[in-house]
Amino acid sequence: MNIQIFGTKKCQDTRKAERYFKERRMPYHFIDLNIRGLSKGELRAVAQAVGGVEKMADANGKEAARLNLRYILHNVEEKLLEHPLLLKTPVVRNGAKATVGYCPEVWQTWQ
Repeated sequence: MNIQIFGTKKCQDTRKAERYFKERRMPYHFIDLNIRGLSKGELRAVAQAVGGVEKMADANGKEAARLNLRYILHNVEEKLLEHPLLLKTPVVRNGAKATVGYCPEVWQTWQ
């Protein structure tokens, strides 16, 4: 099992995800989106697992408001690669499986 958690230290759902895996003694690797975003390949793999790149964008978040991108209508993948803080967090990957947001009911099936 190779779990990766993409998020920010200030995100409450990201901290809850980290706590979920710590409590179950499941090893994970945390990647801070303030430092490094998802690569193009990682973004496409997660998008395929969650049902499209549109489901990964947080149009109501602080970063979208800061960039005046309340409605991301086109070039969503390009915007997410340029501005990783536009992602809904946490993004949790386990090989080809992935979730966006806090999804303990899905993570339970990974054990």
